[in-house]
Amino acid sequence: MKSRITLNQQAAENHWLIENVRWIDPKAGTDRIGRLHIVDGAIGGTDTLDDDLPKDINRYDGTGLIGGPGWIDLATELGEPGREEDETLETGLKSALAGGFTSVVSSANTLPAIDTPASVQFIQQKAARTALAKVHVLGCVSKGRGGEELAEIGSLVEAGVVALSDAPSPINSNALLKRALEYCSMFDKVILDHPEVTSLSYRGVMHEDMTQLILGLAPMPAESEDLATSRDIRLVEATGGRLHLLGISTAGSVELCRRAKSREEPLTVGISIANLHCIDEQLRSFDSNCKINPPMRSQMHVDACREGLADGTIDIISTGHRPCSLEKKMQELDAAPFGMVGLETAVGQIMTHVVQPGLLNWIGVFQKMSSRPASLLKIPGGSLATGQPADLVLINPIDRWTVDAPRMMTKAYNTPLHGTDLTGRAVATFVNGQLKFQAT
Repeated sequence: MKSRITLNQQAAENHWLIENVRWIDPKAGTDRIGRLHIVDGAIGGTDTLDDDLPKDINRYDGTGLIGGPGWIDLATELGEPGREEDETLETGLKSALAGGFTSVVSSANTLPAIDTPASVQFIQQKAARTALAKVHVLGCVSKGRGGEELAEIGSLVEAGVVALSDAPSPINSNALLKRALEYCSMFDKVILDHPEVTSLSYRGVMHEDMTQLILGLAPMPAESEDLATSRDIRLVEATGGRLHLLGISTAGSVELCRRAKSREEPLTVGISIANLHCIDEQLRSFDSNCKINPPMRSQMHVDACREGLADGTIDIISTGHRPCSLEKKMQELDAAPFGMVGLETAVGQIMTHVVQPGLLNWIGVFQKMSSRPASLLKIPGGSLATGQPADLVLINPIDRWTVDAPRMMTKAYNTPLHGTDLTGRAVATFVNGQLKFQAT
């Protein structure tokens, strides 16, 4: 196959002309075929005339590809420090690049948790040394993610965290969340909460319904999420604080959020890709890779979430990337940890289960995967405007491929999608104008 890349030996590695691409700019709301010029790692302009280009420039022929601002993933688990058996910063960021993500927001679910400036700086410095995708850091809401005492939020903000979260643990204490929302308002920082009442879902394995009863597995009722969502919305109303629901999965949560947003509350809503198409019937296989949180729900709940995505109730899609080593996932289903990897399969899942069925067009996809995460966290990205960092993804929307989990770049390959056929994948990822990933 003819190479898409023409390198100029005299050109800097962050000077490119990417041509013949269907460019999606979610902030401008544009969708058109053209060329994009990168100079010194920033977007130099679109449809630049040849006479206005630098003499020395690398070229990329993107015929047949869809391009746009790089995707941004929220609460990505990258393993370090303390969970290196599951993932490392290097393997996680390589996986992100292969999935079209130019930035990830690292989870505070580490050992020790990210609750001190020193732990923030550890992630920042080690991520910078990898020179791969960009990493933005989440700090803990509570000390050690224990849910009892507020972390030193002011110090964490000063150290550079972009938001606060105890996820994947929920913030069970009403008083703690209320104080956190009030305190974070002083710094204009958002709290990312995982909505779950753990007293209802304690030791649960799967969604509570007839399938769960037949299989004899411990339940995770929809009410556990619905009550937490209702509580979060009420506290947002009371405090005016900014809150993002990381991953809803129930029809009740969708309706509660729809009503709250009609009242223009400062609430944003997210969902993991898997909860848009995976259903609880898949647990009949007793495959621990299907054990995720939020759990795979019934078709009724999945349909409600898809409707919420289409009508704008759901603002952001994330991967729910939570790697677990093979040894951990080989345990009995009751004992195996929650989690699946999702970075490298994100484009395929979105194309197959969101774009092809007509839930969203490509502008909508890039809004929920790029511009809205950037706006939520007030970080650069999500736009093709001149001067913006040249963090870009190029997607082949018709590439049909089969998920081969052991060949993925992530260190752990716990995914229920192994052997599944998907359509669409990232073929090139640029970070600050440098080509960091190119599919072979």
